[in-house]
Amino acid sequence: MAKNLLIVESPAKAKTINKYLGKDFTVLASYGHVRDLVPKEGAVDPENGFAMRYDLIDKNEKHVDAIAKAAKSADALFLATDPDREGEAISWHIAEILKERGLLKGKTLQRVVFTEITPRAIKEAMTQPRDIASDLVDAQQARRALDYLVGFNLSPVLWRKVQRGLSAGRVQSPALRMIVEREEEIEAFIAREYWSVEAECAHPTQNFTAKLSKLDGKKFEQFTITNGDDAESARQRLVKAAGGALHVTDVTSKERKRRPAAPFTTSTLQQEAARKLGFTTRKTMQVAQKLYEGVAIGEEGTVGLISYMRTDSVALSQDALAELRDVIARDFGTRALPDKPNTYTTKSKNAQEAHEAVRPTSALRTPAQVSRYLSDDERRLYELVWKRTVASQMVPATLNTVSVELAAGSEHSFRASGTTVVDPGFLAVYEEGKDTKSAEDDDEGRKLPAMKIGDRVPLDRIHADQHFTQPPPRFTEAALVKALEEYGIGRPSTYASIIQTLLFRKYVEMESRSFRPTDVGRAVSKFLSSHFTRYVDYDFTAKMEDDLDAVSRGEEEWVPLMEKFWGPFKELVDEKTESVDRSEATGARELGTDPKSGKPVSVRLGRYGPYAQIGTVEDEEKPTFASLRPGQSMHTIELADAIELFKMPRKLGTDAGDEVSVGIGRFGPFAKRGSVYASLKKEDDPYTIDLARAVFLIEEKEEIARNRIIKEFPGSDIQVLNGRFGPYLSDGKLNGRIPKDREPASLTLEEAQGLMETTGKPMRGRFGKKAAAKKEPAKKAAKKVADAADKPAKQAARKAVKKTAKKAAKKSAAKTPAKKAVKKAVKKVARKAVAKKATTT
Repeated sequence: MAKNLLIVESPAKAKTINKYLGKDFTVLASYGHVRDLVPKEGAVDPENGFAMRYDLIDKNEKHVDAIAKAAKSADALFLATDPDREGEAISWHIAEILKERGLLKGKTLQRVVFTEITPRAIKEAMTQPRDIASDLVDAQQARRALDYLVGFNLSPVLWRKVQRGLSAGRVQSPALRMIVEREEEIEAFIAREYWSVEAECAHPTQNFTAKLSKLDGKKFEQFTITNGDDAESARQRLVKAAGGALHVTDVTSKERKRRPAAPFTTSTLQQEAARKLGFTTRKTMQVAQKLYEGVAIGEEGTVGLISYMRTDSVALSQDALAELRDVIARDFGTRALPDKPNTYTTKSKNAQEAHEAVRPTSALRTPAQVSRYLSDDERRLYELVWKRTVASQMVPATLNTVSVELAAGSEHSFRASGTTVVDPGFLAVYEEGKDTKSAEDDDEGRKLPAMKIGDRVPLDRIHADQHFTQPPPRFTEAALVKALEEYGIGRPSTYASIIQTLLFRKYVEMESRSFRPTDVGRAVSKFLSSHFTRYVDYDFTAKMEDDLDAVSRGEEEWVPLMEKFWGPFKELVDEKTESVDRSEATGARELGTDPKSGKPVSVRLGRYGPYAQIGTVEDEEKPTFASLRPGQSMHTIELADAIELFKMPRKLGTDAGDEVSVGIGRFGPFAKRGSVYASLKKEDDPYTIDLARAVFLIEEKEEIARNRIIKEFPGSDIQVLNGRFGPYLSDGKLNGRIPKDREPASLTLEEAQGLMETTGKPMRGRFGKKAAAKKEPAKKAAKKVADAADKPAKQAARKAVKKTAKKAAKKSAAKTPAKKAVKKAVKKVARKAVAKKATTT
């Protein structure tokens, strides 16, 4: 065993670094976080200095054991997890675990950090070890404690007042509020009509268009003309005044410089990858992780291609700058190289956490040189990072903008503009993407013919065009990330997980690559905004991030910060738990009166989603209900559409003597004939489907059912059936195998009974046979654990737990993959037993 043990987070990183450090080092991976707060109430104790109870993460327990085993024989340990506060916290957790197991006595334990995985960076980092940064750990602990306390206290309120199974998060809730408020803006938006007027100019050397800038002696603005009659009247006046030509009254030419964008941070990388590559934030981070951890590059071996991708910094190291300048001079000439390196400033106070921007580890590795070693996604993202970084150190682009004023008589005038590139500078490599286009963007690349004051420009025609103002767009991933960063909500490294949580919880849906809030998401946001206003306030959330940053810099203590937050928050939770009415919390709306019954029609949020209701619970007759259709929202549905929902089930007619109808059940729309049900296909609309189509679907299902049965035996439950993987036997409780060399239809009852006896196995239920097989070893192990817990020493109990768990898991592994379930069951019983013993001794 090597004398030195170095611990990183990922196995890919471990494999690469092991090659760099040689035989004196063992490099192991923690596989991310090694422990977390116990997932139950009381994991953070506000009454005891916010003490936090941690437990090993089950899936990483074996990796922790491997680290502990290697630590026993190592002389020196190095913690080389990621260079941010989360990585610092992982190092601290590993150190705490090893300390608790008594494995650090007489050994050195040091922290090393690097922002790229290259031989030079790793060897340099090993010469500059340090202690674990307690300030960064405290900041991460405070963040985790805050998130836990918000989630464990707000979520139960949502369960009571809105819907079971919901969750609230300290950072995800303001992000959801952004999406919901944008949707409300869109719904409240009232379009305004306006007209633009353009002249089509037939210049002898080149046709071009000019926009109306002055009408009747006044500046022409967006809403100067707001209807067709006025537009046509103005057009006729302009045509008459122009008399077939426009006259050049002014020509201006202005040269300007455009600076390149800064190198990528996490946030700008996510935004640009979304705009240019169509990547989600999650995909961007996954691909970037692979490029950072290392790719096999021919004879060079495995090497990290980009620097650490979780960073707020736009700085570049001196070595990186020198190499970039060499590449620019070589590939684009010295004219593309500024006299000194371009510098950029970051908005974040904590950019020093990860030291540098996201950049190629070596600019000498051009995208063309490494592309054959990369997947398509890796190639595209590497090219984006390489080009952005190289362009950031090039000279500005020089642009020339020409504006021409063209008069139509003395009271009216048009303006034409064009922008040409005099010197491309950095634009020869890269241009930053944009979410929306401006008038300046429209002019870019457009060249006007040479004109001078006094020139007469022939007029082809003047036309007026109708427009309507557009509502603000929904948030795309890029736009949401940009807004979160601008407001200071969360940190760039958390944006991907925030978005994934919102999608996983079904608080939002993606529609045309934009976020649309669901009714559940809107109910959650409305409830929190109405009753926990301060805690979803953008400024409050941003201030909390600043306070956490101050903790990471050693400027604040984390416990006083927690105390300041906890008191008012807990008081408000207790008050709202008692005071808030549920119908108000779910956003129920009354739409009007049902014309048939005269009863009120409303929409509400229920256990299975939004629904319409006719009547009230106070009526003698029970209310009737109907689920909303896909795409409908309880916030926008109108009375007529709600009443349509109650036409289900629809009677379509009769077929083969039975009534045929369509309806909508818990699992979706269906057609029914007699006692036979058939699900509608995706393309079928239950509100418009006709009798013929419904009958076709029913008979299709019946045909499948008929073909499923190969043979039946009178007086026996055994059947020969067609299954997904071929013919088999079944009696409704057991399934039996049929020999491959035997014709299924020729089996006799006696043969079928014999096969059922020898090959029959219980049918899998919803959770399968495997779930049932977990019980027995877990029970035996639990009994031994309970006995061990009666011993006075807690340590002895824990050892017994571990030993029993391993034995039980090993024994069950040969028969069933129940290992994980056994461990969980054993741990659960052990904790209860130890806790019980602790309270009585």
